Amino acid sequence: MAVWRHGKKVSIVKSLAASTTEPAAAALVPDAEGEEAQVRNGSLPEYVYAQLRQDIFDMRLLPGDQITETEIAAYFKVSRTPVRQALQRLQNDGLMQGYVRGGWEVVPIDFKRFADLYEMRKLIETHAVRRLCTQAGDQSVLAGLRSTWCVAAGLRELDGPKAAQLDEVFHQTLVRAAGNQEMAETFDRLTDRIRIVRRLDFLYGDCLHSTYEEHAAILDCIAAADADAAMRLMGEHIDGSHADVNQITLHRLHSARATATTKPPAYVSVRVRRSF
Repeated sequence: MAVWRHGKKVSIVKSLAASTTEPAAAALVPDAEGEEAQVRNGSLPEYVYAQLRQDIFDMRLLPGDQITETEIAAYFKVSRTPVRQALQRLQNDGLMQGYVRGGWEVVPIDFKRFADLYEMRKLIETHAVRRLCTQAGDQSVLAGLRSTWCVAAGLRELDGPKAAQLDEVFHQTLVRAAGNQEMAETFDRLTDRIRIVRRLDFLYGDCLHSTYEEHAAILDCIAAADADAAMRLMGEHIDGSHADVNQITLHRLHSARATATTKPPAYVSVRVRRSF
C-alpha cells in the first residue's frame, strides 16, 4: 500500500484485509485555485487523512495528544476544509475525537472500550477458526501462513514493528479466509482501533516468541480439523493479548515513543493531557 508522507509517496506493508482505500496520488499546490480543485476531487482530504492515520499507528501521535485544525492546516499548507474532512473521517474510524472550537485529540485509552473490542475480537476469530476447521472457509491460505509462523527460532522476525505487521496479517487472513465479507470488514475496523496497544507488546519484545508458538499451534489445529482445540487456543491467545493491554501505563506509552526512530509531529500543540 502506498501512503503520502510529507509530500512523498512511501510504500508500507499492507495487510491482506486493509480497511481503507489507497490515498490518491496528488501533489500539493500552493495557489487557492489548485487547492479548490483538489478538494473537489478528494485528494487533499485523503492526503491529510493518510498522514495523520499513519502518525497514530507509528505512535508519533499518542492517545490523548491534542491537535488543532489551524495548526494542521498550516503544517500541510492546506485550508481547514480538507483538514476537517480528514479529522471527521478519523473520528468515524474511532481514532480521533473533537472537543472544542476546532480542537481534536487522539482517542485516550479507555480500558472498558478495549475490553469490549477484545470481546468482539474473540467472538469473530474463534468463529473464523471453527469455520476453517469444518471446511467452510478457504484453507488454501494456510500454506502461506505456515511459511511465516511455523519456522525455527532462528528464522523468526524479531523486529517489533515488523512482527506486529505480520501478526495483523495472520489474524486478518484467518478471518477473511472464513468467507464472511461483512465479518472481515468489521474485523478490519476493529483491528484499527486496537492497533496501538497491540504494537506496544511487540515494541517491548515480550511476546515475540510466544506469538510464534501460539500461531503455529493454532495453524496445526486448523490443519487437523480440530475445531474445539483451535477455538480454545485462539481464545487463550486473545485473552493473553488483552491481559497485556491492561498493563499499559502513561509512562509505557511515552517510553515507546521515546525509543522510536521518529519524533512527535510538529503540529502537536499539547502532549497527553489525560492520565490513566
